[in-house]
Amino acid sequence: MITIDDFSKLDIRIGTIKTCEKVEGADKLLKLIVDIGNGEERQILTGIAEYFPDIAALVGKQIPVLINLQPRLLRGLESQGMMLAAISDTVPILLHPAQPVANGSTIR
Repeated sequence: MITIDDFSKLDIRIGTIKTCEKVEGADKLLKLIVDIGNGEERQILTGIAEYFPDIAALVGKQIPVLINLQPRLLRGLESQGMMLAAISDTVPILLHPAQPVANGSTIR
């Protein structure tokens, strides 16, 4: 169990995927550039490539992103946050707002 204070440390915001490309030499990794509002974009690396054969279809999707996660190097690229998804029978299902919202909108 975590406290509400623990939960409040998470900075989760809605962002829009601007670009999506496969990471060279990696079967599972995609590199997303996500607009998280206020003119800020983040590079997010995510291991979902095998579940999305048409990665162009991800461009324009709004997704929740944990933006205050410590950056991490993967395959020489820096991931500057984490995309959140539901897992159903080991398959990631992207989460989207029920209607378009401003990039940078917070999740509470």
